[in-house]
Amino acid sequence: MKSHSCFRLLTSALAGAILFTTAALQAEAADQVKVTDLMTKDLANVPGKEITMIAVDYPPGGADPVHRHNASAFVYVLEGSIVMGVKGEKPVTLHPGQTWYEGPNDIHTIGRNASKTKPAKFLVLLVKDKGAPLLIPVND
Repeated sequence: MKSHSCFRLLTSALAGAILFTTAALQAEAADQVKVTDLMTKDLANVPGKEITMIAVDYPPGGADPVHRHNASAFVYVLEGSIVMGVKGEKPVTLHPGQTWYEGPNDIHTIGRNASKTKPAKFLVLLVKDKGAPLLIPVND
């Protein structure tokens, strides 16, 4: 009987370690979202405004925290599939060649890779106040 309880204890410990490792790897993947600043230019005909273009790479399972931009954000999907959503609206899944808009008053509640196995990449154009931050975290 003693060997059965040791076996059960060992099996439980191993299962717990596997679950912990899987959760840690998923959290690490989400932390590895890569944002590349491609360009920022003043809008000559709109004083005090600028446009910033960024590329965002989501690893498999990658996601953004809840945030806002205080900008008009225009998204264009290059590779993979992404899920986007703002507070009060139904999330949408976007594929290469599709676009999405996020307004300056929107709270971006969902921004993630639709796949747990394939990366995704998209461009974002942000029309914002000159010098304003790209992203403002929101505690939802």
